[in-house]
Amino acid sequence: ATGTGAPADTITDTSLVTVSGNEASSDETVNSSEALTGTGEGNDSSLSALDSLVDEDGDGIILVPITGRTFEAQLMVIRDPSRVQLATAYPFSSMEMEKNGLTVGEYCEAFEALAAVNAGEFETPSGINWGGRPIGVVVCDGQVQFNEPSPGDVMVGFNENNILIIAEVGHMTPDEFSAFVAENGIRDGASFKDISDGNTNHFTRLIMNGTPVDLNGRGVGANPRTAIGQCSDGTVLILVTDGRGSAGHLGATGQDLIQIFQEYGAVNAANLDGGSSSSLYFDGSYRITSSFLPNSDASRRLPTAFIVTR
Repeated sequence: ATGTGAPADTITDTSLVTVSGNEASSDETVNSSEALTGTGEGNDSSLSALDSLVDEDGDGIILVPITGRTFEAQLMVIRDPSRVQLATAYPFSSMEMEKNGLTVGEYCEAFEALAAVNAGEFETPSGINWGGRPIGVVVCDGQVQFNEPSPGDVMVGFNENNILIIAEVGHMTPDEFSAFVAENGIRDGASFKDISDGNTNHFTRLIMNGTPVDLNGRGVGANPRTAIGQCSDGTVLILVTDGRGSAGHLGATGQDLIQIFQEYGAVNAANLDGGSSSSLYFDGSYRITSSFLPNSDASRRLPTAFIVTR
């Protein structure tokens, strides 16, 4: 079953990913392949770029520089998906802003992680660098830490089998979302909007069950981006691009992200919060910093971040 309140065509098919160490057969996966859409064929024809990479230091992570027409990017390739976890500044602040979020560098220090990137959407009143309160939903280590789903919310995270789950949750009530987390064994997740209503033009889903998503005009502008994907063998891909004038670059479009994830063999991929939030801290230094001028040597403060453990 797909879980309470989750339409069958709006959640990833876990049977397309086989993670080493997961012994569940296809009929024991969280979401049965019969209930979900997708080609079921994966993206095996695109694995050559991934297969050509060499992990020179043997730490299970490869950082790949990518140059696009209007952006520079870093792609983290993480062979063990259990190392990708959500870190949070929980308990979160109220709108009185009594508590700040953390930069991605501070998340690395606080959780002794190798790397960190920004994750879900968050409150930014008047553009203040606060980052103390998320928007949508947050799940950390199986616990629902924030539960205010609203129209357009898509949760991006991992289940207990370390499979990337991309699921529409904006139609759910808080109780339905809590049930969804329990029924689907969600261990970590944050949300971003997938909506175009005239005032908002956000997109989250990039590749679903081996098939590129038609963005229908969303994401056509070039901006800094942060995105995450997973290959059929469980390898996680985390992509961060620069933009908005950084080094003279405009940024990446949604289609740019899809093309990169296809090249490296992702069967599922999702866009996360981007723009001035996009930032990457790796092995003790910032590799991509915020385009927000007051934080151009670091990142914005954030309530959530995806970290890669050592």
